[in-house]
Amino acid sequence: MVEDRQHRIVVGVEGSGGARKALRWAICEAKYRNAHIEVVTAYAPTYIPAAPDLGFVPLTPPDIEREVQKLQSDVVASVQDRIDAAGISVSQTIERGRAADVLVRVSEGADMLVVGNRGRGGFRGLRLGSVSQQIAQHASCPVMIVRTDLEPEDWVEIDLADASAVDSA
Repeated sequence: MVEDRQHRIVVGVEGSGGARKALRWAICEAKYRNAHIEVVTAYAPTYIPAAPDLGFVPLTPPDIEREVQKLQSDVVASVQDRIDAAGISVSQTIERGRAADVLVRVSEGADMLVVGNRGRGGFRGLRLGSVSQQIAQHASCPVMIVRTDLEPEDWVEIDLADASAVDSA
């Protein structure tokens, strides 16, 4: 008896161009895998000094989750407007915490975790961002890190029905 389960691809999105390309790649992959896309965005509170002897306390503005939701929805809509996402179900998750920790936890049991190779970090010369590096080391599922310098037309597609293409790769 064949199990009829929904495959799940988790995509980390924080608003960067790399996140948009990661989501675009994941939607294309979901068509091959008959998978559901779960878009995940993590946010962390800002810490401010409370008093000289008390250290720092978290400051989470009441509208931060609403702003993160808006950012995430804008990214999803802009990617879906640019490609054919018909038949692909997409859910959106927002979690408080460090991005790498949230993505590793949420992706447990997923078929794949997808992120861009660079996000919004300040070290632009790096080829791999800190979140990408951490999830590559700690995720419990396969990880796809989409290069931001490649356009979709540069992606290599393998015809799964053509076994010779897989054998020669």
